[in-house]
Amino acid sequence: MSQTELSFAPDTADAVPVIVLDTPGFDDWLAKQPGTVQTWVTAQGFRPTAGAALILPGADGQIDQVLAGLGDPTKPSRKRFALAEVAAKLPEGTYKLQGLSDPNALAEAALGWLLAGYKFNRYAGSARPDVRLVAPAGLDAARILAIAQGECLTRDLINTPSNDMGPAEIEAAARDLAETHSAQITVIEGAALLDQNFPMIHAVGRASTRAPRLIDMRWGETGPQLTLVGKGVAFDTGGLNLKPGASMGLMKKDMGGSAATLGLAHMIMAIGLKLRLRVLIPAVENAVSGNAFRPGDILTARNGKTVEINNTDAEGRLVLADALALAAEESPDLIVSMATLTGAARVAVGPDLAPFFCDDEGFVAALASSSAAVRDPVWRMPFHTPYEDMIEPGIADLDNAPSGGFGGAITAALFLRRFTADLPYAHFDIYGWQPSPKPARPKGGVGQGTRALLDALPAILDL
Repeated sequence: MSQTELSFAPDTADAVPVIVLDTPGFDDWLAKQPGTVQTWVTAQGFRPTAGAALILPGADGQIDQVLAGLGDPTKPSRKRFALAEVAAKLPEGTYKLQGLSDPNALAEAALGWLLAGYKFNRYAGSARPDVRLVAPAGLDAARILAIAQGECLTRDLINTPSNDMGPAEIEAAARDLAETHSAQITVIEGAALLDQNFPMIHAVGRASTRAPRLIDMRWGETGPQLTLVGKGVAFDTGGLNLKPGASMGLMKKDMGGSAATLGLAHMIMAIGLKLRLRVLIPAVENAVSGNAFRPGDILTARNGKTVEINNTDAEGRLVLADALALAAEESPDLIVSMATLTGAARVAVGPDLAPFFCDDEGFVAALASSSAAVRDPVWRMPFHTPYEDMIEPGIADLDNAPSGGFGGAITAALFLRRFTADLPYAHFDIYGWQPSPKPARPKGGVGQGTRALLDALPAILDL
């Protein structure tokens, strides 16, 4: 699991109250306070803008309470996890929230506070100050803690550089997770991928000194079946279509789909959702050597479809295709793929939104509702069927990199859909990286879409 140990604090007498205030109610609140408090707050120029914090000292000079700003809830906010920003400004100690009653706001505050304690310090630096929170009354603390742990696992996996996070290390992380939750796991590695008909996973990974593999984890014995498929490209050089240096710098995060699915899997198993979970991760390194697959090659996928390789840097959809074909063979109730797949998705919606593709209106509605409730932003993109001919080169069934560059995220999603046997399917084309620090989200690896999906699963699968 994650290197960051998270927990809620017990409620003790020395826990400092954090008074949560919003803009509309602030003046009335201040007018009811003692004169000394009014004088201090006014002198400090405090207003309850989102993330603002003010420490109120007691007569003994110790912290008596903290004022925390939420901003104006009647207006669109530029900030998520405002109270996480407050937590980052406080000295070590134990704190308890007051003034929040809305369940969604309470859950967001508690989760953000926990995630404010995350720091990736495997190689340098120290842990963040221990600013602990008492679990608020009415909060499902075990659920929030499971979500925070899953998110921290995702971040750790993405943040770890590729020399320490290759296919074998992704497998080790999956095995650790399986052991934690008494799940079953099998792995097919190296030449055995060809023997068991995963030719495209093998083709993409064979040039690396680190053997490609397919990780298959199962948990749960009753309920609908959910299969998660996560792209596990530990590092992507681009293959023979070599990336320029500037484009290669963040390729340690190209296994962000596998990191997200493992984080989500932890959430599902820790919470104990009544479903049958399967996690499939094709874990490879797209490297360069004499036996690397080439532009112009035609590969045959697990389901028999042929694929013309027009760019070896469009490798993620190839390894996902074999895994999706395997997933479809047992007709699960829902297949979800998560991948750092296309730059086109980032150009379309930027790094903060998680684009997703799905034709099931029930899924779309449930995910939209959950996304807003848990503040995990997603954006629907279309499986635009008229673009199907863009991925049909004529010389083979499919083209892995259509020329022209138009609709790159859509054509990639359409490519993947060809391997799902028309089963219920959703695809998330995530970025998996926070480019600049934000409340509860330091610069670095980040989960996207997983909290929204977790919240929506009961409605989607009728749990």
